[in-house]
Amino acid sequence: MSNTINLVLVGLGLVGKRHADIIEKTEDAKLLAIVDLSEDAHNYAIEKNLPIYGSLEDMFSEQSPDGIILATPTPLHSKQGLICINKKCPIMIEKPIANSSQEACELVEKAENMGVPVLVGHHRRYNPIIQKAKNIILSGEIGIVRAVHANCWFYKSDEYFNVAPWRKKAGAGPISVNLAHDIDLLRHFCGEIETVQAQAVDSIRGFQNEDVAGALLKFRDGAIGTISVSDSIVSPWSWEMTSKENPIYPSAQESCYLIGGSHGSLSIPDLNLWSYKSERDWWQPLSSSIIDFKISDPLHKQITHFVNVIKREEEPLVSGREGLLTLRVIEAIQKSALTQKLVKLEM
Repeated sequence: MSNTINLVLVGLGLVGKRHADIIEKTEDAKLLAIVDLSEDAHNYAIEKNLPIYGSLEDMFSEQSPDGIILATPTPLHSKQGLICINKKCPIMIEKPIANSSQEACELVEKAENMGVPVLVGHHRRYNPIIQKAKNIILSGEIGIVRAVHANCWFYKSDEYFNVAPWRKKAGAGPISVNLAHDIDLLRHFCGEIETVQAQAVDSIRGFQNEDVAGALLKFRDGAIGTISVSDSIVSPWSWEMTSKENPIYPSAQESCYLIGGSHGSLSIPDLNLWSYKSERDWWQPLSSSIIDFKISDPLHKQITHFVNVIKREEEPLVSGREGLLTLRVIEAIQKSALTQKLVKLEM
């Protein structure tokens, strides 16, 4: 294998275009070809002088890529992923890993049996804010994590739904569309989730899905988590609006995650650490400090990591199995909201 890793991008939508731009700027990476049927993709391929194909099968008949990035709609992930795995080609799949945990399990087991690396695009784990927060937790500075809360509130315009009517359909509500990143981070911070209790409310705009939901999560290590999501609340309290990660979102000086420990608490993304200077006592004043970190683009770090995974220099930070575990939690939230019962997850 040469030092330059040849990547094929499947799907040139909003996320795919960001990947294409980053590959251009990434050392040791080259965009070899695109797989996409859209007119926009064809125009892009002409502009960049890239070969473009209508299917993975057509692409593999002419090209020998070192890795594939799947930035296609979720229902296509499993089928396309299995094609790549059967070609023994490493893949990076956008979240969620598949349309169902059953599909994801088949894909993950096939990849593990064939020794093909699978990376899932939970890119927030590469953000230096998240990495700093994880290090603070591991250091014991906030003690034993007892509780965590994640807020995911924003207002998606009517146009957002009108340009893609599938977003109004059952199964396309904010639980499935938006919570995957947040659940991945809660697992990253607090470990595996044992049980889920959830509630959801039908869309106020008359869509065939929910537009607000909440869940109570019990973690294996004893922590309790709460998470709330809505795509119909005017609010600054979401990762998109607070992290400054993606410039298309206006930023707010607020936090969206709260992590509570026996010796201190941490808010994210502002990385404000709260603790007592001496005795822990609610009658004593708390002190706070903002933790410094170096800004870097998590999507660029993710592509660089994928290149190193292909070279077998690093193990996937978010493996296919990690993506499967997160998807199972999402499904448990959906099931609990539907049945109004506590759902236990497979360990």
